[in-house]
Amino acid sequence: MSTELTVSPVAGVPKAELHVHLEGTATPDLIRRLAARNGIALPEERLFRPDGTFAWNDFLHFLQSYDIAAGAIRTAQDYRDITYEYLSACAAEGAVYVELIASLDHGRKVGLDDAEHLAGIAQGIDDAYADHGIVGRIISSIVRNFGVADCEDVARRTVALAHPYVVGFNMAGDEAGFPAGDYARAFAIAAEAGLGCSVHAGEHAGPESIRAALALPGVVRISHGVRAIEDPALVRELAERRIVLEVCPTSNVVLGVFPSYEDHPLGALRAAGVPVTLGSDDPPYFGTTIGREYELAHERLGCSLQDLRTITETALDAAFSDTEGLVNQPHQPGDL
Repeated sequence: MSTELTVSPVAGVPKAELHVHLEGTATPDLIRRLAARNGIALPEERLFRPDGTFAWNDFLHFLQSYDIAAGAIRTAQDYRDITYEYLSACAAEGAVYVELIASLDHGRKVGLDDAEHLAGIAQGIDDAYADHGIVGRIISSIVRNFGVADCEDVARRTVALAHPYVVGFNMAGDEAGFPAGDYARAFAIAAEAGLGCSVHAGEHAGPESIRAALALPGVVRISHGVRAIEDPALVRELAERRIVLEVCPTSNVVLGVFPSYEDHPLGALRAAGVPVTLGSDDPPYFGTTIGREYELAHERLGCSLQDLRTITETALDAAFSDTEGLVNQPHQPGDL
């Protein structure tokens, strides 16, 4: 009787990820290690389930758990380790390129200088590339909830640093409560400096959030954007303008944006000609990985292997960095 493991054909598809929050990639094990190293006592029963996974039961609780865990991340070495471990795991699943959404505000909150913060991430990127051949780049993120002045300050700091690995600018936070138009100056600062721009929209608010995001200077990608499906005219506009949606199916399902994978509009958006990519968002919180998102797209969202390759090509074409030559031939995880 054969004991050979069956390898999914999706394993051989090169993968790329444009939507993942760096602090949200740290696994429970890594958070525990960082807390121990930094002398931080974690609220174990509040933060972790008995099986060791992150504990949360709704969106607000998720944000609270995320903030507690992120509080263990304090030093440039911490950021190096988080970056290196995530990119290494992605490479093992066949990923060739990842853009990491990072928050200068988080670094400042724990007393980390912006330059040190980015140096730690960059070291993780360099080490992962040296060991696994995967390319990582950084998207600097603002948070709407922190206010217009803070967001403009982050934009100016990002531009002033002029770090070669910082290739993009993003806005997260409460899209329903904080209108995108208020942040036009922050995006103008980033776009005028040559950074690629993307905005969280069309996730916990509807099509109007996406339209507002598209009106911001420089925006050519939408983080999530899946609720565009509620507005056929907007779907047509996205397809005609080739606006790329960074789609995170598992995140959308577990956070209740859609009740199931079968209800998810990835297939309908693709059929309408909207360019899409796949992302894991905050993978250990949602029980996923970039490899699992590709598997789910194949098994439950109607994507053929060629569709998955096209999704990767879309991501590499939409990347805010030069990705030419990253996908030259079929490969297996670990070959990078």
